[in-house]
Parts: sequence; structure tokens; C-alpha cells
Amino acid sequence: MAGSNANEIRVAGTGRILVASLGATVPTDVTTAWSTEWKDLGYTSQDGIKLAKKDKLDPVETWQSVSPARFIYSDRDLTVKFQLLQLNEDTLPFFMGGDAVTETAAGSGLYRYELAADPKFNEKALGVEFSDGGTVTYRFVIPRGQVTETEELTLTRTASIKLGVTFTGLAVDNSKPLATFLMKDPSYAGIAS
Repeated sequence: MAGSNANEIRVAGTGRILVASLGATVPTDVTTAWSTEWKDLGYTSQDGIKLAKKDKLDPVETWQSVSPARFIYSDRDLTVKFQLLQLNEDTLPFFMGGDAVTETAAGSGLYRYELAADPKFNEKALGVEFSDGGTVTYRFVIPRGQVTETEELTLTRTASIKLGVTFTGLAVDNSKPLATFLMKDPSYAGIAS
């Protein structure tokens, strides 16, 4: 609906971030539970997530004009940034770039994570869900992507450890979307099926 409407202002009051292996089953609505393939990454910093879409346009310059004659899309980046607050068998490998946490001996209670000398590709599917009150829910899924940047890990006496990551979407192929939004939101009620 055009014009000012306070009922269309959204606040991502509470939400969560989930990760799964490539090809994981993606919910087709906002009420179906995420399958067990998806791992909830737990608490994030109060900054929540930052979603950024950046398109790079290259100008086509001509001899006859000082202004570009047209633009050509040369790049599209879709990134999600957030800081995880929990350390466990899902979050540490996600932050570090793959591999797994293992127990050194059965029942020892001592666990090991080894960071490989050679980086490996660690492509994942990423899901984000948030609610605004009891009637509005959004789900956002990137079916293929990878952590492309990590923040410094700070260990101090006065603050929690934060695993800050940037997750970048990758194309599955040109016929599939880079990301999908699912919305249960009356703001879109005017759209015909």
C-alpha cells in the first residue's frame, strides 16, 4: 500500500540464525518447523544481523558524451554479518572454516578442534528467522554460501567472546535465486496470487 502506514513498520524483535549442509530441506512457509538438518547457532550480540546487497555497475563511456551511455551489471554481493556468542561444536567450526570438534577419547570430556594449515571451502546454507509480535514472521534463506570474513577474536575479562562472521551468498545456478524471503505479514495482503 502506498503512503504512510505505521502498521507496516517492522522491528525484528526476536530471531535466530540457522545453518545446514548444502541441499538441506528449506521450509516452504513460516509455520513449518526447520528440519533437523538445520542447526540453530544460538545467541548473537544485541546488534542482531546486518544484511547487505551491493550491486556493481560499470559505466559504458562514449566519445560523444561526458555521461555514461548505459550501465552493465558486473557484480552482485549478498552478505549477512553477525556475531555469535556461544562456543560449541556448531559455532566454532562455522567461524573457523570447517572440520569438526572431536572428543580426544571416549568419555574423557576433553575436546579438540584443529585448524587446518590449508584452507578448505566450507559452503553451507544459511537461514534467518525473525518475528515482530505474534502475527508477523519473516524467514530468509541463502541456499549456498560461505563465511568469507571473520572478525578478531577478543578474549577479555570484561566482555563475552564474540565470533564475528560475514557470510556471503553464492549462486547455485542462474535459474535459482541467490536468496529467498518468506513473509507472513499482512502488509503484503494486496498482492494477488
